[in-house]
Amino acid sequence: MEVKRPPFQGLMNVVRFNWHFYLIAVGLICILLTSHIYLENTWKLIPYGLSFLISITTISSLLVTYFIYDFSDLYEFRWLDEFSVEDNASILNINAGFDETSQILEGKFKKSEVYVCDFYDQERHTEISIKRARKAYPPHPGSRRVKTSSLPCPDNKFEIVCVTFAAHEIRNFKERQIFFKELRRVTKMNGKIFVTEHLRDIYNFIAYGIGSFHFYSQSSWMNVFQSSNLKLLQERKTTFFVSTFILTPDGTAH
Repeated sequence: MEVKRPPFQGLMNVVRFNWHFYLIAVGLICILLTSHIYLENTWKLIPYGLSFLISITTISSLLVTYFIYDFSDLYEFRWLDEFSVEDNASILNINAGFDETSQILEGKFKKSEVYVCDFYDQERHTEISIKRARKAYPPHPGSRRVKTSSLPCPDNKFEIVCVTFAAHEIRNFKERQIFFKELRRVTKMNGKIFVTEHLRDIYNFIAYGIGSFHFYSQSSWMNVFQSSNLKLLQERKTTFFVSTFILTPDGTAH
């Protein structure tokens, strides 16, 4: 039986780990609504308008978050169903301090080995939401702490490699490039690498506003993939807001 996520788990986790953003939004609305007392009638509509804009942006981001993480089939990993995975296959799952997917993959591929790695480094990866997530959720049993520059795995070991909402936490381009070269090294020549991310695009900007700048653009990801000698087989969309890049080692590269 595949693992089922509790209702609203995705939405509640996002709020729990990013509560400071919502607190700031509430604080700004309170300040704006109070400020109208000190404004002349000509200017009173401005704080009301700004408060409305902040409220709509915050509510829409929460609705989109629920739609993506709880309502859609994101965590069913349907893109994996399109590729035959043999019994006893080697699967690598990599996270950045918060692992929502290893248990799901183990339930999906019961006869396969799921090798779990966590590259979170509190000195390099300083996102406060990850620190809160680590405190709330223990690492997956058997998870191995690794460095982005050196995965403790043999060459050509894995048929499947999954990196879900983790690679964007590597903020330095050179470090990301080295990381993806490591992924290429440990993936079999006929293996597949699945990278799932939000993109810095118009859809995520509408949903998350300036928060979307924490993500990388499609062209930025393509630059990393190509410079790491990885070939893009296809890009799968789960809703308008999430892309899964399906990659394979470029056999023409040396």
